[in-house]
Amino acid sequence: MFSKSKINEPAPAGANPAAPPMPGTAVAPAADYRPQAPKPKPPASILSSDLHIKGNIRTTGDLQIEGQVEGDIRAHLLTVGETATVKGELVADDVVINGRIVGRVRGLKVRLTSTARVEGDIIHKTIAIESGAHFEGSVQRQDDPLNAATKVLPKPAMPNDAA
Repeated sequence: MFSKSKINEPAPAGANPAAPPMPGTAVAPAADYRPQAPKPKPPASILSSDLHIKGNIRTTGDLQIEGQVEGDIRAHLLTVGETATVKGELVADDVVINGRIVGRVRGLKVRLTSTARVEGDIIHKTIAIESGAHFEGSVQRQDDPLNAATKVLPKPAMPNDAA
């Protein structure tokens, strides 16, 4: 009625492993399926305070800037440290500014901490500006601030401007 299974025994010489099994023989499962655990998120890339970079930076991950950058930056989560200075456009899902920015900021969530110094326009979906932050520019809310085709409203003409 019951017999010893031949699952773990090697196939006889000359046997075709791709051939269908003979009736009455045991068949091993094709593979042991175990769902793979999600890959851990890599840590943020950090540009230290002694770095000075001229050029654009683009990453799909998280980036923390402590040095100086002259160029545009695109990241998932972008943190500008207190010692950092960035001259260029920042584009990220989340932007946290502790340092100095000269240029446009575009982000779904933008946060200026009390040590932030921003000279430029901010286009955002949500924004938080802590007491003590210095900001000089315009603020515009948009549902999709990351879209490169974002319309920026022109600055209104001042009464003393020459025509």
